[in-house]
Amino acid sequence: MLNKLNDLYEENIKTHIYAKSLLSTQIVEAAQRMISCLLQGNKVIVCGEGRSYINAQCLVANLLNRYELKRPSFPSVLLSLDSAVSSTFISDLALEKLYQHQFNATAQKGDMLVAFAPLGNEKNVLNIITHAVNKDITTLVLTGSSHDHIQGILTENDLHIAVPSAKESRLLENHLFIINSICELIDFKLFSHS
Repeated sequence: MLNKLNDLYEENIKTHIYAKSLLSTQIVEAAQRMISCLLQGNKVIVCGEGRSYINAQCLVANLLNRYELKRPSFPSVLLSLDSAVSSTFISDLALEKLYQHQFNATAQKGDMLVAFAPLGNEKNVLNIITHAVNKDITTLVLTGSSHDHIQGILTENDLHIAVPSAKESRLLENHLFIINSICELIDFKLFSHS
């Protein structure tokens, strides 16, 4: 088992190193766009499905509460899967439209959507990405190396960060690193006095 664990560390480290060479500029751009959105008084709307929903929750928690620094809360909304509200939508709508009503009720011009779609089969997330693009809402999509599901949807105003892996566990780890990095860059840019 120790060999397997060492292999997992090695795989994780290699994915991070490769991602660093490909994605650093995109991550900085995502942080800058999010800072601009927040400074203009807009909000960040976040969604994910399956295990990516955990990363979506983490990003909203980091924005609403704090990342490392004690600071004012940033307006952010998690499109929810786990409440009585969602339960009523599920009984009345097609499952792939679950987020649409929540998004329509909260999204305003100038807001930013952050969507986690690592596998390509996240119908609710893909539906909201299309909806956001049609509403002219800046969109950041985090995917993996298999990202054909995003091709042709995003505009030049949107951001796409594709982690160079097809393995879900490596994608989730790297997506968490990316959102933590974005939050740290926000804190650094807005609140660092050194």
